[in-house]
Amino acid sequence: MIEAPQLDTLKTIWVYLPKNYQNSKKVYPVIYMHDAQNLFDEETSYVGEWHVDEYLDSITQNESIIVGIEHGNEKRIDELTPYNHEKYGGGNGDAYITFIKNTLKPHVDSYYRTKPEVENTVIFGSSLGGLISFYAVITYPETFGKAGIFSPAFWFSEKIYDLVTAVDIPKTSSFYFLAGDNESETMVPNLMRMIKLLKSMGVNDKKIQSHIVKGGEHNEKLWSENFGTAYQWLMTNY
Repeated sequence: MIEAPQLDTLKTIWVYLPKNYQNSKKVYPVIYMHDAQNLFDEETSYVGEWHVDEYLDSITQNESIIVGIEHGNEKRIDELTPYNHEKYGGGNGDAYITFIKNTLKPHVDSYYRTKPEVENTVIFGSSLGGLISFYAVITYPETFGKAGIFSPAFWFSEKIYDLVTAVDIPKTSSFYFLAGDNESETMVPNLMRMIKLLKSMGVNDKKIQSHIVKGGEHNEKLWSENFGTAYQWLMTNY
């Protein structure tokens, strides 16, 4: 548990270390992931887990440290949205990302053997977690170099598109998008719109990977089954 002064709360943090971490002196990239309750354990999840630890235990290359940040339960919408919605509220996402950037990351980098550079720092989530991960890479590109963006809630605010047109996106920033074609009527069109916008702003095709899963629904099953592919692309795209 770590103090999160930006959010005026305490946050429980799950940390996954590679199997051989204790027996080596290697340094590792770090992936910051939201909704930690759903990443590793069926017991703590709301509707199923991502099996992140099982997948990572099965690989011997491209290993990394995973830092899972618990969602704030009734404050989840508030923390994972950078803008306010007239019906759902929210809008405290910048404070949440600032907590990761200014409090959590320095602690992780000092306590564990990490590769702290921007190109080795990934942020990853689904739904509102996809939205805030995308926002983090766009807004703080000096800290977060890559984003895993599953089923992003771009519907939450039109301002996310305005943001992309208002900033300079580094040529090094990488984006992995995934959505199911059975999530909602707006999910795939919104995603395609964002990808087109990124490309119009100069982001190279090689820095964008997108997958539309036929029959995919908005749930942990979709995200769990596609985590490994996204992970490998993010770990090898420089």
